[in-house]
Amino acid sequence: MRTRLAIERTVLAYMRTAVSLIGFGFAIVQFFHNFRTMTGQNAPRYPGAPWYLGLALIACGVVAALVSVIQYRRTIRYLWGSEFEPIAGVTPKGLYTPVYAISIILIIIGAFAFFAVLLNFV
Repeated sequence: MRTRLAIERTVLAYMRTAVSLIGFGFAIVQFFHNFRTMTGQNAPRYPGAPWYLGLALIACGVVAALVSVIQYRRTIRYLWGSEFEPIAGVTPKGLYTPVYAISIILIIIGAFAFFAVLLNFV
């Protein structure tokens, strides 16, 4: 059971990192978009740089979330294999956790943020 909980903590740490990347990328895009609209500011040297950086950070966050879900699924299947079945707590009902739901919701939010920035909806 401790191993299973350690795996879930690892996935949730991945999710925390993914949320940070997505949020920071979106914040960069918004900050520099609003900064450009202020009066009295010099023209930026590289006007598209914050947009590219924001998109890259959001994409990294979504990829991190996807990788964590794939890694979680593989590890759980390995632990539930025949080698560890007596000690893994495998039951016919299974053991359900909110990890998949949280991960899918985060991936959807990240994809929405990515396309919102990409298509300039923000």
